[in-house]
Amino acid sequence: MSIATSLDVFLIVMTIVYTFLVLYMRRGWNRIPAFTPESAGHIFKRKVSVLIAARNEEENIARTLDCMVSQDFPKEYMEIIIVDDHSTDATADIVHAYRDRGVKLIRLQEGDTLNSYKKLAISRAIAAATGEIIVTTDADCRMGVHWLSTVIAYFERTNAMMLSSPVVYSEEKSYFEKLQTLEFLYLIGLGAAGIGNGKPTTCNGANLAYRRDVFYAMGGFSGIDDLASGDDELFLHKVAERHADKIRFCKSTDVVVYTDAKPTLAGFISQRRRWASKSTKYRDKRVVLLGVSVWLFNLALLASAIHFFLDLPNLHVLFLVAFGLKVIAELAFIYPLCAFARRRTLLFSLPFLSFVHSLYLIYIGIAGNVGKYNWKDRKVN
Repeated sequence: MSIATSLDVFLIVMTIVYTFLVLYMRRGWNRIPAFTPESAGHIFKRKVSVLIAARNEEENIARTLDCMVSQDFPKEYMEIIIVDDHSTDATADIVHAYRDRGVKLIRLQEGDTLNSYKKLAISRAIAAATGEIIVTTDADCRMGVHWLSTVIAYFERTNAMMLSSPVVYSEEKSYFEKLQTLEFLYLIGLGAAGIGNGKPTTCNGANLAYRRDVFYAMGGFSGIDDLASGDDELFLHKVAERHADKIRFCKSTDVVVYTDAKPTLAGFISQRRRWASKSTKYRDKRVVLLGVSVWLFNLALLASAIHFFLDLPNLHVLFLVAFGLKVIAELAFIYPLCAFARRRTLLFSLPFLSFVHSLYLIYIGIAGNVGKYNWKDRKVN
């Protein structure tokens, strides 16, 4: 069998696998019911602790805190805890200025001795928290006034142990950032779809809630605390091992948390390397198989593309069909996500993103699992 024939067979198999996986994920998204707070009629009874780990966020933290203190959630059932992770700017001073509005400040004093400061910050905040429900977000996020009340209403209504909610990029300043918004919607959709299919795979710590007693019952971050990242996704996997049926996703525009895309390619690559580094700690072989399958499909597509462009007289219909199916399957999956986020115009960029995405996924799949990367001015694993 020639190399070209072997590649064709490999591409056919992986295209079928990838198309099936993407459509399966679309099923998962569709299985999640929409939630409207008006239908809740909810009376809040449990205290909630909102936690943020912040490092050198003087440009963003005030806007996030303004969103926090403006929530329509009952103030007697809410506390806000900010953990300052060795900031060298005015972050702590800004947080301290909100103390008369119920914002508490904890400052880490460990020095440059750890690899996972964010997990330490969250653990310290949870230890100091008085709420039965922990909600985490980031210091550069924005949310509407109904965010927390809707999150907690859905959390309690579904008797969840853990609740993931959507995060969306906004306020893009370039086409590059708009491409990131579209790609990020795809990632958020994958996390939601996994939960919808009863097989949680990923979530985002910028909009995550879980019971405080569950955190301790799972041993907190023990066993995953050697990686800088993973306070969200790897902890989700720990909970899913025992209680996958108690993990929910809130499909409501009122709970969307907004943040910003990376303005530079270097920042984007560093972020994605950090996210990909968590895969070394995956214990669920199904999640590993899913990631490997997606990576192999994109590798097969790239190899076929190279063959295509090196042999132009031969049109290589198979490559065009495989790429076409990729775009169609991704369109079927991401269209309802763009509709949910009210960003349908982004879909015009899908064919271009679909091709570029294949290139960067192959690189990130390797780079994210070797070496160190920069995060918050630190070199970490």
